[in-house]
Order: sequence, then C-alpha cells, then structure tokens
Amino acid sequence: MSSAPQVEFWFDPICPWCWMTSRWISEVAEVRGFEVAWHPVSLAIINENSDPEADYMKSHREAFEQSLRMGRIAVAAEEQLGNQAVAALYTALGTRLHPEGRKDYEALVNDAVAEALPADFTEAAAVAAANTDLDAVLRANTTHALEIAGPDVGVPVISVNGVAFFGPVVTPAPTGETALQLWDGIVAAASVPGFYELKRGRTVGPQF
Repeated sequence: MSSAPQVEFWFDPICPWCWMTSRWISEVAEVRGFEVAWHPVSLAIINENSDPEADYMKSHREAFEQSLRMGRIAVAAEEQLGNQAVAALYTALGTRLHPEGRKDYEALVNDAVAEALPADFTEAAAVAAANTDLDAVLRANTTHALEIAGPDVGVPVISVNGVAFFGPVVTPAPTGETALQLWDGIVAAASVPGFYELKRGRTVGPQF
C-alpha cells in the first residue's frame, strides 16, 4: 500500500478561485485519506508592484486590505493552535466570502473566528488582525509559493511530494469520481519533468 502524499496548499481567503480549488482538494483528501497543510498568502503582496491606479487594483483594494487582516489571523491561528485551525478558519471565512457573498468584512471575520476557533482565541484574533509584524510570515509564504511554482503565477499553489504547480482553476468544484479523476490526472501531469502549462480561456465565473 502506497504512503499518503505530502500535500500543501497556498491560498488567499479572498480569492474565489482558491476557494473552488480548496473545496475540490478537501474532498479528494477525505476520500484518499491524506492531509493538506494550509498556508495563507497575500494577493496584496503578489500585486504590490502593480499600478495602484489600474482598474484591477482599484476594484480589489479593499478586498486585498481585508484579506491581509484575515491572513494575519490565520498565521496566529497556526502558531497558537496548529494547522488544522487554519483549515477550519479558511472554511469558515471562505463560506461567508464566497457562497454567501458577504462584504461586511469585520462582522464576517468575527463570525468565522467564533465558528472555527476556540472561544478563548477571540481576543488573540482581534490583536492578530491588526498586527503588521505577522505580514512577514505572509510574505515568506507568498515568496515561497511563487518560487516553487515558477514565475508569473498566482494562487492557488499546490505542492504534491515537493512538486508544485498553480491551479487547477475549476468551476464548479468537481465532486465524487470526477474529483478523483482530476486529481490523478493533474498529479500525473505535474510529475513529468519539463511539463509547464496546459490552459484554456475561462468563459464563466466561479460557480459556488
């Protein structure tokens, strides 16, 4: 019987495409019996050298700022509670941000923390959200994800037994046998030396 793969997932909670991919890999992990190590990154950091007056940056500025706060809480949760706390927090945040479509950021973060983390962590979460010192961890995570997946990529980044790649970008999140087929195909493709890119243009947005 083969050993469980070592799987890591780098995410920004604000990204809907990360969310779709995370739901898919979570289902695969449950069926196949492996764990995923979750690492928060920051789209604000990825895009920090972009033109601040560009339409994309203008339309995403608040979301990026709020996501930094969420990422800091995730960093603190891992440091104090472990990686499974990060997984629970991401699920709680992502459910509110994406399927529920909430924009009341402060309230949704409070709700997510209350649902996902121990009650005695509430005060620590509030402190972490404003603690810019934690940005160093987000920056290190972001830098590492982009280093192992290669230049000119975003998130999500997945690593399987040390082989990293961007994506997959999927909507809706595959389930059942389709989810497993996608996993097997992507892992097989990524394991081929010299394989870099397979892409087709998106014609729809995220379908939660």
